[in-house]
Amino acid sequence: MIKYFKESYNELVNKVTWPTFPQLQSSTVVVMVATVIFAIIVLIMDLSFENLMAVIYKTLAGLGR
Repeated sequence: MIKYFKESYNELVNKVTWPTFPQLQSSTVVVMVATVIFAIIVLIMDLSFENLMAVIYKTLAGLGR
């Protein structure tokens, strides 16, 4: 177990390439833009489904009378 932690520490310190701050900022912006686009798509789908269900319910309510 101790050997595992020593090797893990060594790999994190000496072998892993950490991103620079500008790379990190760029990646963050990409994730934020993608999240906003995905949220807008989900909103559009939700509103469309809500309107579709309202039409279906009104039609079915009209048939029952």
